[in-house]
Amino acid sequence: MKLFINISRIFVGILFIFSGIIKANDPLGLSYKMQEFFEVWNIHWLDNYTLAFSIIMIAFEIVAGVAILLGWRMKLFSWLLLLLILFFTFLTGYAFLSDKIKECGCFGNCIPLTAGQSFAKDILLLVLIIFLFINKEKIKPFLSNLISGVILILTVVISFSFQWFVLQHLPLIDCLPYKVGVNILKEMKVPVGAIPDSTVISFVYQKNGKELEFTADKFPADFDDSYKFIKRYDKLVRKGNAEPAIKDFNLITLSGNDSTQDVLQKPGYTILVFAKEMPDSNPSWNKDFAGVFTAKKIKNIPLYFVTANAEQVEMYLGRNGFTIYDISILKCDATAIKTAARANPTLYLLKHGTVVGKWSAAEFDNALLEITKLPAQPDRPDQQ
Repeated sequence: MKLFINISRIFVGILFIFSGIIKANDPLGLSYKMQEFFEVWNIHWLDNYTLAFSIIMIAFEIVAGVAILLGWRMKLFSWLLLLLILFFTFLTGYAFLSDKIKECGCFGNCIPLTAGQSFAKDILLLVLIIFLFINKEKIKPFLSNLISGVILILTVVISFSFQWFVLQHLPLIDCLPYKVGVNILKEMKVPVGAIPDSTVISFVYQKNGKELEFTADKFPADFDDSYKFIKRYDKLVRKGNAEPAIKDFNLITLSGNDSTQDVLQKPGYTILVFAKEMPDSNPSWNKDFAGVFTAKKIKNIPLYFVTANAEQVEMYLGRNGFTIYDISILKCDATAIKTAARANPTLYLLKHGTVVGKWSAAEFDNALLEITKLPAQPDRPDQQ
């Protein structure tokens, strides 16, 4: 019994720490996943608090994992773990049974799990944590209270500090489809050999006050004018995998023209600055961005602001003496920007559509150093 208790404790503790660290690499990803749940539940007023919820939950997950490994205050942490896993199991169970949310974000974007896989994982954890809860009196501290307390305090500090760092400087491990080395145009295409969804055409008719549904090859033998047509739809029989890694990425000019292909197929280098929103006053990165602008002019590199809020960007550019002849504004879907830019704003350096560098606003000085090393590009008719 004691051996099984220790094995369960170590397994649960390591899994919680691992899960927390993976999510700590990208707390905004968990925040957006929370917003997805809130949208389904129609409680949008919580959207403004999801990042805070995400940071606290990730830190607690790591701390709880460390505490259970140390066997520290098991009466307290066995209760906390039980409540946490009940909450997680409810979320993953809802996602799986309702089929409204495809992935639960249990291990972030680095290890995507389906709703069913996440639910099965949480059921296993729930059984193990209930077992540990029942046997909490038999779990003794591995170290002294003083040393355990110091380790947990350090864990709290490191958890919050790491999350603050990646929010300022982008995830240390980039598991998103816009990572360095990726050609955006290629990632927008369906992979070779992908299997499309398998569907059948289904019809819904009404007869004698009842709705009847059948496929195109199985019309009832007595089908006549007594059947009243209601609707027709494509019924999914088998889910395929024919989806591109990058979806809904369209770059639209202010006049409404789709310039996605033109921008991503430009020869040489191109700079994209993704911005979800712009501050009302001049931000701390303003000076570094001005340096980037000067360098891009010297190197003859086109620069575009990609945003879902063109008015805010126009106000920012006008306030700093830029015009649309200096920097073009392209509109893009807000969800695509959230995926591409985990920091606001994020600067991309592309070479013929391939991401060769990306920097958060806190790293614009590093972007400037890289841009100054580039060779000057020849004049082109479309050059900004």
